[in-house]
Parts: sequence; structure tokens; C-alpha cells
Amino acid sequence: MDVRRVKDYLYWLYYQYQLVTCSYVLEPWEQSMFHTITVTVLAMVVYTAYVFVPIHVRLALQFFSQIFGS
Repeated sequence: MDVRRVKDYLYWLYYQYQLVTCSYVLEPWEQSMFHTITVTVLAMVVYTAYVFVPIHVRLALQFFSQIFGS
């Protein structure tokens, strides 16, 4: 893969992100605050899903196996 094409593609993705979130109209300090909050919230969602989803899936499987029999 060409490094320039990858760089252009990543720049295009970042540009699309700015267009979707309308963060291109913010001042630089507002952009940094917005991106920091966005990354923090996304990290918390991923961590919560990583920790709690397997537990809930296991409990759901136990519940349904008791209802329908093993």
C-alpha cells in the first residue's frame, strides 16, 4: 500500500468526522476540548462494553438454559 494514499485517506476520514460533528466551525481550543470529551466518552463506552457485556451474555445464557433445559 502506498503511504501517501493511506495518509490522504486518513485525512479524508478526519475531514468527514469534522463535517459530521460540525467541529470545523469551532475555535482551536474548543476543538481540542470537544475531541478530548469525545475520546473520553468513547473510551468509557468501550471499557464498559468490554467489562459488562460478557457478564450479561453469560447470565442470559444461564437464564435461557434453565428455562429451555440443558
